[in-house]
Amino acid sequence: MLSAEYSLTEIQRRIDEVQRFLSVTLSIANAHTVEFYTHDAWNRFMAVPPQQVLSTVGSCSDQQGEPEHKANESEQTGTTFGFCNDTNRLVDTRELFQAAKAHSLPGLGVCMSRDELLQVLRENGPESGAPVAAIDAELVTDEFMNSKKSHEVKSMSEVVACLAQRCRVKQVIDVGSGKGYLSSFLSLQYGLRVYGIDSSSTNTHGAQERNRKMKKFSRAYQKHNKAQGESTLSPQEELVDVKPGLDGDDGDVVYGDGVGTVSQEEQEEVLIGLSDVNPAVERHSESNPDTEELFLSALSVDVIQPASPRVPSSQLSAEERERRKRENLERKAQNRSAGASVMFSPLTSYVTAETELRELINELEDAVMVGLHTCGDLAPSTLRMFAAKPELAAVCSVGCCYHLLSEEFEPAAGQECSRGVCGFPLSRYLRDRSWFCGRNARMSACLIQMESLFYRAVLHVILRDHYGCFKSEKRVGNVYSKANSFVDYVRRALRRLELDESKLSDDDVQDYHDTYRPRMGEMHAFNMLKVTLAPCIEGLILLDRLCYLKEQEELSFSALVQLFDPLLSPRCYAVVGLKS
Repeated sequence: MLSAEYSLTEIQRRIDEVQRFLSVTLSIANAHTVEFYTHDAWNRFMAVPPQQVLSTVGSCSDQQGEPEHKANESEQTGTTFGFCNDTNRLVDTRELFQAAKAHSLPGLGVCMSRDELLQVLRENGPESGAPVAAIDAELVTDEFMNSKKSHEVKSMSEVVACLAQRCRVKQVIDVGSGKGYLSSFLSLQYGLRVYGIDSSSTNTHGAQERNRKMKKFSRAYQKHNKAQGESTLSPQEELVDVKPGLDGDDGDVVYGDGVGTVSQEEQEEVLIGLSDVNPAVERHSESNPDTEELFLSALSVDVIQPASPRVPSSQLSAEERERRKRENLERKAQNRSAGASVMFSPLTSYVTAETELRELINELEDAVMVGLHTCGDLAPSTLRMFAAKPELAAVCSVGCCYHLLSEEFEPAAGQECSRGVCGFPLSRYLRDRSWFCGRNARMSACLIQMESLFYRAVLHVILRDHYGCFKSEKRVGNVYSKANSFVDYVRRALRRLELDESKLSDDDVQDYHDTYRPRMGEMHAFNMLKVTLAPCIEGLILLDRLCYLKEQEELSFSALVQLFDPLLSPRCYAVVGLKS
């Protein structure tokens, strides 16, 4: 076991702590907002006014450090995590908020930082202390990703490259690769051969096209490195040549030693494609010099430098023309060889734990499996594949969309989840206890507009009072975004549900709004409680995944790692594993 790693027993103890906390508080997280008024949720669960909850939220947010829950004080006051032991209603909001902090992943103290993980991997790697081998000139990800995606890709790719170096492998399998940002960066920046697998053919084709444009974008960097290592010429002399066009205007830009050209039109294509800007809006004419200046400014100054035009072939002697031809053929051969070894291959396939990877990838060798914000059951399937496939040497999985997880023991799930292949629980430890969270609890971290929730809850009251129904097979959907008032919202919703809207006048509908509007603060405070509990629910799901890895005998290392800044990327935790 590597240093800084928690044992299976320690992780199980943390799971017990979170389980005990959620066994008392999960009823709030599972209360459906739509039924907030029809089920009188506030009076069922709360014995304090909404203002007290909201003020406690503000005061606890301002506190520094991780407060600890004191069990002996709770016993003296007759409460458990702020809930009265007799009525099961919340009576002490501060006690609840402090306990929630203590039972989140930061409060439990079970996560490594990204820097700690990198240090552990490098200290125990084949070349202890050696940095990850990467292309010298770093790709400027901000040029073709938003700040959130750029942060995620750069942070995760260094960890993945370090895992590959630690395991002495050159291949990476990116599950749920989406638009291919992580895959392309790993291939172009770290020289890894990456297979991106996504169930959407649209994503696969888009990733392939985006990678093609990123290669053009990075070509100057690659040639710059070659020039730095093999040539004594200055950047002005070797890195960039500009071939004059037929009319004497600047035409193609030749990077490095002349291998491959990027025309003005392709420059625009690269910038437009990578930035996802509408070409119809942003496309410039070919004669516009601003386009070339924009493209060249996107690359580092020391890579792109003005140079003298190449001497036309007609002005060369026969011997010089033959020499140039021979050199070009040699460079093309080298370029093909390099392209074969550094590559991103997008594949379209729906994968599960039973998927045979070698049937998808003929050239598969030992590899690292990764997933960046894999939705729902795909994250646990990734971990199951890692445990089952001997060719997978390491895993780095960041999940998301917990509300899409299937739960084996959730009563409402029915027969949808066949035993043994559900997303939660994953570990034997929690499966033996038949533990489930519930879909509403897993959705508690999803924040949407408060007024939309209020409208939907009051609509539910109208459906109960006038249509004798609490649920409908049809969903209201995005009616709120199209409505210009509450009356308009109800009219649109009733038509969507195919109900007779003539039963109610506009005044009747507005009266419902005016009756419940003073109680909107209750819903706001209640949802703040659900948001407070969300990190604890996420923590249990992730601890279950870590526990699953620690139950596997062939693993030499497994940990929960905070890879990202939670302010930039809220789903910031990765499950990392290494085989012996």
